[in-house]
Amino acid sequence: MELYDTAVVLTRVMTSGTVMSIEKGDRELPGLERLLAKQCGRSRVSLVNSSSAAIHAAVAGQGLGHGDRIGADGLDESTVAFLAWLGITAVDDGPVPFERIRLTAENAGDLRALAAGVTAPALVVDLCDMGFGPAAAVLTDDETSWARAERLKIFGAFDLRTMWTQEESNPDLVPGVQCNYRLSPLVAACIRVALNQAVKSQAAQAAPSGAS
Repeated sequence: MELYDTAVVLTRVMTSGTVMSIEKGDRELPGLERLLAKQCGRSRVSLVNSSSAAIHAAVAGQGLGHGDRIGADGLDESTVAFLAWLGITAVDDGPVPFERIRLTAENAGDLRALAAGVTAPALVVDLCDMGFGPAAAVLTDDETSWARAERLKIFGAFDLRTMWTQEESNPDLVPGVQCNYRLSPLVAACIRVALNQAVKSQAAQAAPSGAS
């Protein structure tokens, strides 16, 4: 994305008065969620502020934690080490709870095709290399997995959708630990514009010569 486009996006978000992910009027995070859901073919998206947060949310969403074992297929050394820190052991023949796609400015337009080949229950889309700050997403079709991931990313007694009423929405889903994994609307806005541009550019290149 050009510097001018980035400046326009940042100005729009900053002047909106909504710059935190806990504000009810935020439109940037839902906008990025909708775009990722459409491109990846998954119904639920949880946005977080790092790749490790997305991995944590992907396993915690499926009820996996200390003492569990998962398949090591496709996991790099740093991911295996992080999972070990969570108490999860990666083994050769275990089930694979998630797969990861690393998006860059070069392959962002291919997201739909990349996601189409993922069969794991959860898809982690690493957005850190898009150039706008640490960011990632966990995508799933399972409502409970998504709800658990959402609860993990905000510390405190209530989730993002009920904290304004101070009423617990689902006590059974409160995790043993909650983290500050929330993504900034500023980062989400830049990623959404860059991803949209990449998708449109890819579509234009794929169009038959002379097509209007």
